[in-house]
Amino acid sequence: MPAPARPETLGAGQGPYTGAVGDVSFGPPRLPDRASPETAVELLSARGYTACELDLEGGFWLEQDVAARLGELARARGIALSVHAPLAAFLGRPDRDAKYRRAVGMLDHSAGLAAAAGAEPVVFHPGFLLGRTREAALADVVEQLAELRERLEAKGRAVPFGVEVMGRARELGSLDDVLLIAGRLPWVRPVLDFAHLHAVSDGAFVDADAFAVALAGADRVLEPGAPFHVHFSDIAYANRNETRHLPYGEGTLRAGPLRDALARFERPATVISESPDERSHQAIRAILLDSS
Repeated sequence: MPAPARPETLGAGQGPYTGAVGDVSFGPPRLPDRASPETAVELLSARGYTACELDLEGGFWLEQDVAARLGELARARGIALSVHAPLAAFLGRPDRDAKYRRAVGMLDHSAGLAAAAGAEPVVFHPGFLLGRTREAALADVVEQLAELRERLEAKGRAVPFGVEVMGRARELGSLDDVLLIAGRLPWVRPVLDFAHLHAVSDGAFVDADAFAVALAGADRVLEPGAPFHVHFSDIAYANRNETRHLPYGEGTLRAGPLRDALARFERPATVISESPDERSHQAIRAILLDSS
């Protein structure tokens, strides 16, 4: 099975250079308070956040009416919401079995919550090879996502989805895989997880050019006006596979090159820090928003 391309071979071209950091929304990967939308939004605002990803990875703790109230409050404070679907909610399965039907149901429900909250995109994982060639697995992902879209349109839940770059060097979810899926389905956006990209490239994301190449690939497949959706944290890895997210500064991934690469594009960006602690979120935020 071929290894994923290194950053310098993933694509060519860059967006127009603007000379300044673009419009960046930044926030954490989970709500600071699940019990009260009012408290959650107050805390996000007090900490200087302008984005937040609703953390449904482990299951559905959010109710429809609460999602609607949360979205209303977040919009009033200028906080962009997105949703991360449950980890088991991946498509491209070789069999239309109970696991497939369960994944479809979870993505459907995630889209309903996103629609209620005015959140986008619904971030999901692309799945696994499961013994197939990469080409066959990707074809299954695209086919099943297209079928899901018809279901969501019938329910008024046709929100944008975001397919995430994964941190496994020999599984589905390379940058090229994600760009292919997003390129074939205009309502699916690439989610650039730079911790994962740093891991699978054996630590190659050390300068702005590496970040810019990945962003340029996303820029080519995104619709006009849609923001880049980025996951970022420091990362530990071994054998070109992620092992765990680190507090900022303990690994070798840095936010400065991401900031400088984003400044080369006119497209806005939403950056979600997947760091394990608040200190790291704030350190990354300070660097990304520093235009000096």
